Amino acid sequence: MNSIQSIRLDKLIAHPDNPNRMSKSNFAKLVRNIERGGRYEPLIVRPAPDKPDCFQIINGYHRRQALAELGYKSADAIVWDINDEQADILLATLNRLGGLDELGRKVALLKRLNKKLVSGELAKLLPQTAKQIERLTNLKRPGAPAKIAATCFASPLVFFLDDAQRQIVERALSRAQEGRNEKRKAAKDAAALAAIAGYFLNHQKVSQRI
Repeated sequence: MNSIQSIRLDKLIAHPDNPNRMSKSNFAKLVRNIERGGRYEPLIVRPAPDKPDCFQIINGYHRRQALAELGYKSADAIVWDINDEQADILLATLNRLGGLDELGRKVALLKRLNKKLVSGELAKLLPQTAKQIERLTNLKRPGAPAKIAATCFASPLVFFLDDAQRQIVERALSRAQEGRNEKRKAAKDAAALAAIAGYFLNHQKVSQRI
């Protein structure tokens, strides 16, 4: 079931509902990585429902395009026998499920690579830019852990507004921000929102007394 097969590129077709998109810069990095090492993760495909002898790509469309750009005639792929529902689930998850980098190990890895390749060359292969690589590889370990009061962290609030609601909120925030000294827009918005909420609560108290 999970054996790797070599399939001609002209037999590998994109799934019409694949939501994954890759920027031009990241696609160029993918091409360079395959060109440099000749290795890539096998594509995941299924027999094409409406095209005999062809395979529909579930995961790996950009790898297929990179291989074509490099002149490959075929690609390594794993064929899964799955229905439309299973294909939709995989399309929605395979390109999105993943972990997060552990900073210490990521920095150590970048430093090892940086001994052989300068940051500019690494940036052509890795997701990070040259400046990001330089900042990460030059990180200094603090002498002692900083003591930070838990109350200093801001708590996020998320709202979903339609256009009319958004315009009302933006006008109210703009008026409430007048005369405030906060430098960052986020801080201004937070202070203005708190002022609006405080005004409402005070007004409500007065109305209840009346």
